[in-house]
Amino acid sequence: MSHGSTARASSASLLLPAIAPDPVVSRARVLLLGLFALNGLTFSSWLARLPTVRDELGLSTGQLGTVLLASSVGSLAMVVIAGVLVTRFGGRRVLLVATAGFTLAYVFMGIGPTIGSVAMLVVGVTLNGMSFALGNVPLNVETAAVERRMGRTMLPHFHAAFSIGAVVGSGLGGLASHAGVPLTVQFGVTAVIALAWRLGSISHVILDTVAGARRIDLAASDLAASDLAASGLAKKPGTAVRSRGLASALDAWREPRTLLIGTVIMAAALSEGSANNWLSLAVVDGFGRAEAVGAIVLAVFIGSMTLVRLLGTRLIDRFGRVAVLRASGVVALAGLLLFGLAPNLPVAGLGAVAWGFGAALAFPIGIAAASDDPMRAAARVSVISAFSSVASLAAPPLLGLVAESIGIRHALLLITAAMVVSVLLARCVGRPEQGTLDAVTAVPPVTTTSVTALPWVPVEAPPRPRTESVPALAGRS
Repeated sequence: MSHGSTARASSASLLLPAIAPDPVVSRARVLLLGLFALNGLTFSSWLARLPTVRDELGLSTGQLGTVLLASSVGSLAMVVIAGVLVTRFGGRRVLLVATAGFTLAYVFMGIGPTIGSVAMLVVGVTLNGMSFALGNVPLNVETAAVERRMGRTMLPHFHAAFSIGAVVGSGLGGLASHAGVPLTVQFGVTAVIALAWRLGSISHVILDTVAGARRIDLAASDLAASDLAASGLAKKPGTAVRSRGLASALDAWREPRTLLIGTVIMAAALSEGSANNWLSLAVVDGFGRAEAVGAIVLAVFIGSMTLVRLLGTRLIDRFGRVAVLRASGVVALAGLLLFGLAPNLPVAGLGAVAWGFGAALAFPIGIAAASDDPMRAAARVSVISAFSSVASLAAPPLLGLVAESIGIRHALLLITAAMVVSVLLARCVGRPEQGTLDAVTAVPPVTTTSVTALPWVPVEAPPRPRTESVPALAGRS
């Protein structure tokens, strides 16, 4: 069969109807959509009140930026170890800890400005960044688990839910500001509602991120207790495999494919994050327009991105990850060039639309690629999330420095280099063939015969769940 006919056959197989998921998966999908929307809502409602925070503390814009930097530093510090924590303790415990962190963070962020304490605000902002990074890893892994079990692309929908929540949160924050609602009241109510929302959802969204000890107990009780003891690998069932699981979480930092996917994610974070931080101001300064006009252009960008995340899943199912990522990079590149070099605002607005279209699917595709192997998904998502955090930490000050010389609109053109890199590395997000996953990621295999013979040890990529439409995923890039 020729390459062209093979590609057509693969594409045709992607159109086969997926097996209907069981109620547990359907419930997890709905609740995960809610959690992503909640994250977007709470995050943007806080950002909407930054002018009030600045005024109550008497901070300059530069001082406020330094305070906000604490969130990025906390996020980066936590995301480095988040994969290890999820592997060891499981997604449920990690999400509960993140929930407690979020609750305390919003209390501190409300009280700090009210009593004039910058230190309390810094503690709250740092805790908020750490909690977001910690909870983001199991949430992304579980969305990939839902996608596998449903047999079709779903990940972009969850990121669209975040974007929708962000729009709603911005609106609510603006209304609270207009009504003069005190920060302690707004953030206190936010903390209580978010706490109840998360506690009611967490227990029902855990599909893949089961605690290491529990996974070992389930498997070792019937399959390997005597074999492990006889081989001298462990003093009790599961010890050796638990250690291997923790080592695997650290091994992810040495996997070439994971690092390449991380680079793609970094490019995506640079593209989306730069727009969120600078697009509105670039319109105001670059075209001499009012702040409201800049906000409208930013809303157009976010709306374009959300629309593609809602509708673009069919493109991934039809053409595969690699082709869609390449096309996304090209479209984002064209949009950036059009926005940065446009002679007038209407043309720049068209560039913002194309930029949003191109930025929409890169991050979800990267998360899906890192989650191909459920046994190692948490560690790999943690690694690529670290790349995203580095981009969020480094990009704003670097672009700000360049903008002082050439202007914000032209400084954004530097992001085109990241889009070129994303297009060149697109092949790394393709789905590895069954049985070759270890060769691609270069993880040292477990060498003891008695352990490698067991089907639940992650030496080869694990069998796909029974509820998944295997032919539909086998041909997807």
